[in-house]
Amino acid sequence: MNPRSQTAPILFEPAEGRTHKDKQVDVLKMAAANLEKSAGFVDGLKDILGLLDRHCDLMMGRIDFLEGIVDVGREIRAAGSDRFNDPLVDEAVNVSIQEVLRTWKAKMLPIPSFDGTRFHSTFQLDRQLQLYTLSQPIKFGERKMGTLTAVKVCHGNFDPKAEQSFLGILCAMIAQSAMINRFYPDHETSVVSLPVPGSKLPFDRSHIVGNSKVMENVFELLQQVADADTTVLILGESGVGKEMIADALHRNSSRRGKIFIKVNCAALPETLLESELFGHEKSAFTGAHAQKKGRFELAHGGTIFLDEIGDLSPATQIKLLRVLQQREFERLGGVTTIKTDVRIIAATNRDLDKMIESNLFRQDLYYRLNVYPLHVPPLNERKTDIMPITDFFIEKYRKIHNKNIRRISTPAIDMLTSYHWPGNVRELENCVERAVLLTNEGVIRGHHLPPSLQIAESTGVESGNNLKTMLESMERELILDSLKSSKGNMAKAARDLGLTERVMGLRARKYHLDPRNFRKPQPA
Repeated sequence: MNPRSQTAPILFEPAEGRTHKDKQVDVLKMAAANLEKSAGFVDGLKDILGLLDRHCDLMMGRIDFLEGIVDVGREIRAAGSDRFNDPLVDEAVNVSIQEVLRTWKAKMLPIPSFDGTRFHSTFQLDRQLQLYTLSQPIKFGERKMGTLTAVKVCHGNFDPKAEQSFLGILCAMIAQSAMINRFYPDHETSVVSLPVPGSKLPFDRSHIVGNSKVMENVFELLQQVADADTTVLILGESGVGKEMIADALHRNSSRRGKIFIKVNCAALPETLLESELFGHEKSAFTGAHAQKKGRFELAHGGTIFLDEIGDLSPATQIKLLRVLQQREFERLGGVTTIKTDVRIIAATNRDLDKMIESNLFRQDLYYRLNVYPLHVPPLNERKTDIMPITDFFIEKYRKIHNKNIRRISTPAIDMLTSYHWPGNVRELENCVERAVLLTNEGVIRGHHLPPSLQIAESTGVESGNNLKTMLESMERELILDSLKSSKGNMAKAARDLGLTERVMGLRARKYHLDPRNFRKPQPA
């Protein structure tokens, strides 16, 4: 006899000829597809919980993420799960979750109140049926993310190890998908309602950090062209964030609810790039076993971003020119002309004018791409943005690596702001992640930053890379930070560092640090 809800249909009905293991394998395959679909991370998780209910006798499934792990809320349940309401089961589920959070190991607990003779508002149970709570940790490596819990409805014999192994695989898939979706919540890919006629949505610049004057000029140019279908050419050094600018253009356009496809032209070999962009027919070349749609065809109605456009071969440049002019192309090996309605955004860090002079880039293609050029300034031209961007990355990697970072020391700030950043924002992000990983005291200090940032002008000690110089640099930073924290109180600073006041005074004089400079001025 299967469990039934008084107001709901049969919750589980075994399929003829299908073993429980077969159904688990099917669920894993469907789960993988759900986590990859574009409908959204949360929708995929809800569908997975529904699959557990329908195919695996795992009811009332829920996923609980820890605070700050993903931008989709802490608790996720399957659609319609609110139909089942049983206080005793809910209590058992909560106990199971707390046990997993305490030990970070899988738990299976029986629900003893269901002894096969009791009738409850949700379940009608026969004497052979038993309920268990199964709770599994969701972890990515050593990173703790949350729990998956469900109520197992079983008849007679039951293999706990097999069930937990199945849920463990499922949780590993969810953890990997959560890491990918952590900073890309569902609202970015969901369809956005168009504004009421006559109104205009405010320009969304939330994903781009920067308030410097040069970036304000960039935002002004972005706002003017975002809602048009004009081709935009984004120019700038490697690592300045050209892809984020392209994201902002798409997110603020009338195509925001449509697909956004990104292609790195430098990452694909020339033999594959043409097929990736325009697709191919079956048997068009060796290994073409089936027809394949290209990126331009898939991007119909939306936006395509062609990064590193300066790396295109001359042959591909000719075909791209036709798409730009007529919005049509043929697949490799095909004769049918395909029309595409797509907005094109391109980007490069190369000097296209010089490439034209050297006959490496077609002039007519350049004119088609360069309808609305947009230059993104390097980081050394926007010094006031360095600390806001640093704070953003500290918060990002603090959550990813479960670190309690309270602040960044003054010498470390000096190093960051005085460095010339040849690798731009990408280099800054790598430096911050490194510092977050290295610190174990809640403070990012100068010695947590890469050696390339620890120059003599920043550390205040003589140049050199020997052990004595490095130790003096660290000592000066600790004393400076302590004086700043104690607002120039030498006695308190000495206690914080475990020194006597006399030694503290000697060290301060050695590094030309005057405690009076850190004291709060008294009101007049």
